[in-house]
Amino acid sequence: MSIADHDAPEEIVWQGRFVTAKKRGRWEYVSRSRGIRAAVILAVDEEDHVLLVEQYRVPLEMNCLELPAGLIGDDDGAEDEDPLAAAGRELKEETGYRAATLENLGTFYSSPGMVSESFTFVRARGLTKVGEGGGVEGENITVHRVARSGLTEFIAAKRQEGCGIDVRMLTLLGQGFIEGE
Repeated sequence: MSIADHDAPEEIVWQGRFVTAKKRGRWEYVSRSRGIRAAVILAVDEEDHVLLVEQYRVPLEMNCLELPAGLIGDDDGAEDEDPLAAAGRELKEETGYRAATLENLGTFYSSPGMVSESFTFVRARGLTKVGEGGGVEGENITVHRVARSGLTEFIAAKRQEGCGIDVRMLTLLGQGFIEGE
C-alpha cells in the first residue's frame, strides 16, 4: 500500500539561508527558510498613480516589473516582525514613499504547485514622497509612478523592452486585460 503524498514525511533536500528545497512523496518544492514571509504592497496615490519597481532578478536573467515587496523577518532576531511594519519599511526603502495607513488585505500564495511561500498583500494609502527609493545597498531598484489609466500600455512597453512582468501585475490590470480591451 502506498502512502499518499500529503501523508509522506517531508525531506529537506538542501537548505540555504533564505531558501529550502524539500521533497514530500512525489512532490519537490521550495520554501523560505527560517519561517520568513513576504509583504507585497499595492500603493496608489491620490492622483491615481500606482508605484511600481523594476529590478534585475537573477532567476529570470532579466529585469522584472513588480509591485514593491520585501521580506518579513529576514534579519536575525526579527523573525516576529509585524507584516505591516515590514511593508512600511520596504515601501520607503524601495520607492522613497511613506504611507499614512497600511491595510492588510490577507495572505496569498505565489505558485502553490512549486513554492510554499506566502505573502501578505498590503494596501498603502496617504502616500508622501520622503526620499529617492532604489532599495538598500546592493539593490538597484528603479521606481515607476504610473497612471493607472495608462498601466496596460506601460506594461506592454516594458514587456517589449524585454522586461519580465510579475504575475501580481494582473491585480492592477482588471477585467479589461482579460477581455482584451
